[in-house]
Amino acid sequence: MTPQDKLFLKEIQKNLKVRFNNLDLLLTSLSHKSFVNERQKDSIENNEKLEFLGDSVLGLIITEYLYNKYPDLNEGDMARIKSVVVSEDSLSAAGRRIGLNNYLRIGKGEELTGGRDKKALIADAFEAFLGAIYLDSKYSKVEGFVIELMADEIDLVVNERQGMDYKTLLQEFVQKKYKDCPKYRLISESGPEHDKTFNMEVIINDNVVAYGSGKTKKEAEKEAAQFAYNKLNSVKRLSNNKTSG
Repeated sequence: MTPQDKLFLKEIQKNLKVRFNNLDLLLTSLSHKSFVNERQKDSIENNEKLEFLGDSVLGLIITEYLYNKYPDLNEGDMARIKSVVVSEDSLSAAGRRIGLNNYLRIGKGEELTGGRDKKALIADAFEAFLGAIYLDSKYSKVEGFVIELMADEIDLVVNERQGMDYKTLLQEFVQKKYKDCPKYRLISESGPEHDKTFNMEVIINDNVVAYGSGKTKKEAEKEAAQFAYNKLNSVKRLSNNKTSG
């Protein structure tokens, strides 16, 4: 490692607020294959193996966070939420927030074509960076780093999923299982014209499965869809448990 590399890594650790015992791990996590290919004589390793490791570590951290903080989520919800949180858009945004893209070691060709701003490249480097932290210290350190950086985003995805997307989730579930679509029907409405409450029911295969209420018909449909989705998934889990038992 050159004196220039050491100064480079000292600056990174200061700005990213993380300290490494093994600086080679940090340097490798930032080394894209385009950079390594231009310096084959230097025996530099690219960050792809660290990226693979970091992807698994990140997946465990997100899953554990969801499992502990949101015990009412089923495995399907957890999988969908995790897929959003670990998406290229999400991870590249996280990498940018800590300024990781400014320290990437990329080849001249990548630099000329805007590689430093490519989402895929930043997201991959972010996972490699997490893999490097994990190997350099311990799980609790990388877990703390991820949660501090991404907890608000995870919570936002959970809230959007719970509050906005149950109609989509229910429709996907019903189409797959019953080859049908949920139908929503207004049961009643109450209150003055400026402050009404609407009550809806959701019907699947000609059976009323759940009810919901809200200040708009759309809100009432969403609540009915949420109750129906959770109810159907509870039945599915019970059925699976009996089968496996």
